Amino acid sequence: MAFIRQPAREALLRWREPIMAGAILLWGLWWALTEPALLRWIGVLMVILAAGLGTVALQRLRFRQGGGGAGVVQIDERRLAYFGPLTGGVIDIDDITRLDLDPTGRPPHWVLTGVGGQSLAIPVNAEGADGLFDVFAALPGLRTERMLDALARTPAARVEIWRTTARIGLH
Repeated sequence: MAFIRQPAREALLRWREPIMAGAILLWGLWWALTEPALLRWIGVLMVILAAGLGTVALQRLRFRQGGGGAGVVQIDERRLAYFGPLTGGVIDIDDITRLDLDPTGRPPHWVLTGVGGQSLAIPVNAEGADGLFDVFAALPGLRTERMLDALARTPAARVEIWRTTARIGLH
């Protein structure tokens, strides 16, 4: 027997990170405004930490597309794998040279291009695609807001989100 209805449970799970950041922020504010000396400074630090966590939590919330799409994304040992019903593949995260958002498929797809020119297309709503946020955020020079804006407005044509600026050569 469930105490919370399924739609409410899904909403709480979707908003769990911003809710936690808000709770830490309120707790820190309470300490910063009511406690003496050391706890006051800890409260101030908690407020600063919660502001940063809240910013990242809201970005992750904007990135999530709900799951339930075709295929499964797995990220393990700096290697990204997509297992889909018709396509799939594996790419090392360090070998990604380009990231595009291709809205022509239904649903839109992330297209990752590797050093050798191979590409991997991953639906934005594939199971486990939420983990791609951390992979993409770690790409050097990627502008997270640009990525989130492109995802939110679903452009008419393929959009380049990021491309490496480093020269890639064989050693």
